[in-house]
Amino acid sequence: MPLEDGDPVRPRGRQVNGEASGVPWLRGTGNPSQRGTTAPGGSRTDVMAEGWEPGPALGDRDVTPGEAPQRAGQHEEALMTELSELVQTVVKSSSWWERHGVDISILACSFLLLPAGFLCLRSAQAIPFLAGVLTLGVVHHTLTVKGSHLASHNALTESKSWSKVWAIFFIELCSAFTVEQATYNHVKIHHGYTNIIGLGDSSTWKLPFLNRYVYMFIAPLAVPILTPLVALDLLRNVEWKAALRTLCCMFLGFYCHYWLLLHVSGFQSPWSALLCMLLTRSLLAHPYIHVNIFQHIGLPMFAASRKPKRIQLMSLGVLNLPRNALLDWSFGHSLISCHVEHHLFPSLSDNMCLKIKPIVSQYLKQKKLPYNEDTYSSRLRLFLQRYEELMVHAPPITELVGIQ
Repeated sequence: MPLEDGDPVRPRGRQVNGEASGVPWLRGTGNPSQRGTTAPGGSRTDVMAEGWEPGPALGDRDVTPGEAPQRAGQHEEALMTELSELVQTVVKSSSWWERHGVDISILACSFLLLPAGFLCLRSAQAIPFLAGVLTLGVVHHTLTVKGSHLASHNALTESKSWSKVWAIFFIELCSAFTVEQATYNHVKIHHGYTNIIGLGDSSTWKLPFLNRYVYMFIAPLAVPILTPLVALDLLRNVEWKAALRTLCCMFLGFYCHYWLLLHVSGFQSPWSALLCMLLTRSLLAHPYIHVNIFQHIGLPMFAASRKPKRIQLMSLGVLNLPRNALLDWSFGHSLISCHVEHHLFPSLSDNMCLKIKPIVSQYLKQKKLPYNEDTYSSRLRLFLQRYEELMVHAPPITELVGIQ
């Protein structure tokens, strides 16, 4: 399995009663009463309770204070290697259909639903018209979220050339974003530095000048407008050839959508067509925003100078939501119920993340590493109750005792 981050992995710890574990306890700089408890909102974080202290590495002989962290890091390096070997065995034994075919079929089915969606909008009756809006909204998010996400990780195909083609198609043509910036911000920064403050801490999703209800329930409607505006601003950071390509793809994507609404769906005015575009493109914008903040913000955050090793960073700072038929189809398993698996093995497709989920969850729990899970409604209540703390103020830095 390719790793995004070349750091060696984590120290081990021991409990006061002598029971061994692979995770030292957490000491947050926030409220001391929350140390060693489950995550806010009752999510299962499996973080060790207070009373843990750094323990010796493997071996019977005593080690010096300077040697213990090094040997502990080697131990956790071995944990990630062992987990990677288990996952790689499953991947090698899987067929092409399991590795790529299932997700490609979902994207292909979405394309096939486009004509039905545009034709339903021709109806003057409410039910067929709403069916058209729902169809186009789900298709749009399947292509722009699931398709773009898989393409950014080269998870659609094993061919590098076709990976580039699909990335341009899904990210630029369908999503109106530039491939270079999307890949850099998501793959290099967010995945490489998950929950590292100032780098991959999901701060780009925070708008502290908005109150909780505006941010959670009204602002998502502006996502279809803000996305191309942000993309245009980021074009300053790419070469002129890439910028020109992105502009052409963005224009072509918007114009095709607009033209089909006028000439296939039968909209009589440009403004009605544009309003329908906004409606379909923002249909699942609320869960899109929510999912992006629920699965990282509110979990342990770290300073760049005190970054945990890979297996602990991903197990501590990533959370899975329950399976949901609509969101699984539109966003993909790797963004919903298999987000932990995705962060550990980002090059795998959604279907493969679902397939390795029992292995990863069992392994992390067996090694007493966190495996965070919570419900959508629980996280929504948490963010509404603690919006100021989580989305306005800077998060506290979590320190792993015995590491730094």
